[in-house]
Amino acid sequence: MAAVSRSRGGLAVRAFAVSPCTHGSKSRSSTGSSRTTRTTGSPTNSRTTSTSTSSTTSGFLTQLFGEVDPGVVEGTDLRILKYPHPALRAPNAEITLEEMQDSNSEVASLAKDMLKVMYASEGVGLAAPQVGVNKRLMVYNPTGDKNKWLDETILVNPKIVEYSQGQDTETEGCLSFPDMSGDVLRSKWIKVEALSLKGKKIKKKFQGWEARIFQHEYDHLDGVVYVDRLTEEGKTKVQDRLQELIQEFGDDNAAAL
Repeated sequence: MAAVSRSRGGLAVRAFAVSPCTHGSKSRSSTGSSRTTRTTGSPTNSRTTSTSTSSTTSGFLTQLFGEVDPGVVEGTDLRILKYPHPALRAPNAEITLEEMQDSNSEVASLAKDMLKVMYASEGVGLAAPQVGVNKRLMVYNPTGDKNKWLDETILVNPKIVEYSQGQDTETEGCLSFPDMSGDVLRSKWIKVEALSLKGKKIKKKFQGWEARIFQHEYDHLDGVVYVDRLTEEGKTKVQDRLQELIQEFGDDNAAAL
C-alpha cells in the first residue's frame, strides 16, 4: 500500500512478516499528532510503527524503500512501467463478464502474471495499468509471501462505496516511482464492491493495512498516483527526483503531474 514496506509491486511497502526483524514507519492520525507503536510477527490491519527521529529519517527511508525492480520475470512478458509512462494516466476500461467467462480467459491469465511480477518485485499489490494493461484489475497479498497463496486477492472492476471519516497518514512509495516516497493521508477503513474472476459479486469492508493497500492500487485504476496525494511540501521534496524520472523514462506523450 503502498503503507510502509519493501518496494512492493504497486505499493512500495516493507512487509514485516517476511523480514526477520521489526521495522518502523511514521504513522499519524488525521489530527497530525504522532503515535508510536510496534509491530511484530505477521502483518495486522494496522501498519503503524515507531516514528523515526529527524537524525535517522534519511537512513531509515533508504532502508525502507530499497526498491526491487525485477526486470524480466520468468513466465511472463509483463514489466513494471515507470513514471511518466502515459499508461499510468490513461483511462482504464471495465472488464466484461464475457471476458471473464471465456474458457481461455485472458483476465485470469493476466491476474496470474501480475502476481508473478508482484512477488518478483517483493511487493504486496499491483494494478493492471502499472504493467501497461489499462483494465480495472488489481491483485494483492497483504503478507507479500507467495507461499501464503490463500491470502491473495484478485479484484475485477472494484469500487469504493464508503469511506471512513477517520484517516491516518503513512509513508508510501511505488515501483512506478523508484527511489522516492512521501506521506499519504488515507481512510482507515473502506467498504468495497467488486467482482471475482468468475464474475461473482463481492462486498467487503477493509481496514488498516489492507485498506491502505487497496486504496493505493485503486488510485492506479483511476489514473491517480500516490504523488498526487502528497502535500505541497511533500511534492516539493520529490520534484527533483520526478525530473530525473522524466529524463530517464519520459517521452513526448508523458502526462505531467
